Amino acid sequence: MASPPNVLFILVDDMGAKDLSNEGSGFYESPNIDRIANGGMKFTRGYATCQVCSPSRASIVTGKYPVNHGITTWIGDSPGEGWRKRGRNDSHLPPEYERNLRHSEITLAEAMKDAGYKTFFAGKWHLGSEGSWPTDHGFDLNKGGWDVGGPRGGFFSPYTNPNLQSGADGESLTRRLGLETADFIEKNKDQSFLAFLSFYAVHAPIQTTETLWKKYRNKAEKMGLIKNKERFLFDRRLNVRQVQDCPIYAGMIEQLDQSIGLVLAKLDEHGLDENTIICFTSDNGGVSSGDAYATSNLPLRGGKGRQWEGGIREPFYIKAPGITKPGSIEATPVNGIDWYPTLLELCGIEFPQKQNLDGVSLVPLLKGKAINERPLYWHYPHYGNQGGEPSSIIMEGDWKLIHYHEDKRNELYNLANDIGEQNDLIAKENNRAQQMRKKLITWIKQTNAQFPKPDPQFDSVKRDARWKNIKSSGKQGLEKRHATFLEPNYKPNKDWWGSSVD
Repeated sequence: MASPPNVLFILVDDMGAKDLSNEGSGFYESPNIDRIANGGMKFTRGYATCQVCSPSRASIVTGKYPVNHGITTWIGDSPGEGWRKRGRNDSHLPPEYERNLRHSEITLAEAMKDAGYKTFFAGKWHLGSEGSWPTDHGFDLNKGGWDVGGPRGGFFSPYTNPNLQSGADGESLTRRLGLETADFIEKNKDQSFLAFLSFYAVHAPIQTTETLWKKYRNKAEKMGLIKNKERFLFDRRLNVRQVQDCPIYAGMIEQLDQSIGLVLAKLDEHGLDENTIICFTSDNGGVSSGDAYATSNLPLRGGKGRQWEGGIREPFYIKAPGITKPGSIEATPVNGIDWYPTLLELCGIEFPQKQNLDGVSLVPLLKGKAINERPLYWHYPHYGNQGGEPSSIIMEGDWKLIHYHEDKRNELYNLANDIGEQNDLIAKENNRAQQMRKKLITWIKQTNAQFPKPDPQFDSVKRDARWKNIKSSGKQGLEKRHATFLEPNYKPNKDWWGSSVD
């Protein structure tokens, strides 16, 4: 009898849908990730359940929409009057949210562990504080997962992480997580395992080695990208990056890809690639505004934190030996809620009856068949640090309706004809919009969703002045700083963040 398949789940932090060479990037290089995409099924309309990290991550391990597991924004975000204190001058105060993954949830790791799998987690967790870390939710081993969402101490050792001992000074955190995962596979090659590799990359701060910076700085010059005089465009609330030419970020992607290559090589070494399901995705869109302003998601609009496609559409790959056909491409919209039921079915594990799943198994699609048509939903009653607005979304096929909670307006887009969401069809397609809005309202009521409330101290003059400043002097500062990254003698600090290993 064949042994149950192993699972390698690779989750990248803040990677955009267009950040990979197989997705059309001509600047970034990702041969190992491309190998996953080309070796199995690539979903061209794969989505995260939220435009920021913690909700999407919780959805992957629970199979639920954020409104149903309660983590509706990144853990550490400010609700209520705390948001006002951030000085954004927004019109509403966001609601409260769960700060820890509920212990009542039967996680993917718990379900697989109960079925006899050895379970391993490496990297970013960001689903709760001590008492709600990976080992509290079904993972036997945890290398580096704890409260925070960023790499405290940076991407090079020494780290500031209670669950990951620092390596030699200058060791790459990204490489280290790959090595830890490869070591786990080596030690558990003779039993069924779930290896959940959750990178801190490519989250801010953007850091790479001098060697990789130089490689991509020279590549940008050869491609004529250094000649760009304008990299940013103001879109509603923040400036948004329009071009992929940041050599630091490109170096981070190469380090990420190399680390994944180490893990794939370990599977190959022991012939485990023939019995290991490999999944690859991101938790939200690439950071084109806010944070490090590191990448462009064009032709998708917006990025991390925002309600448009750039904020929620992700790389979404599944390689299931004996099931997926190499090089297969699937256009059916799928979502982060679907990972849980899909992996359990692939592994022959019954769905836990007490875990009320929102997702559906994608196994029929993997086999070249179809799944029932369904609407997909998003509810984000918060403000994104990257310019996102409190909103809810319903998507039916190519149609996407966005409802904004500040002023109750709606936008309607046809993604087949307008992937960049530039042509709002709300007036022309009013009947369709009303029908979709009714379904969205019904779903929101069923989930007992929370909403932002008007801030009684809101001052529209201050808000508009802030936006005007961002559009003018803020944009000038961004242009200057990002042009500096491509200067021949650029040096971020005295020792390139202490990096010593490429």
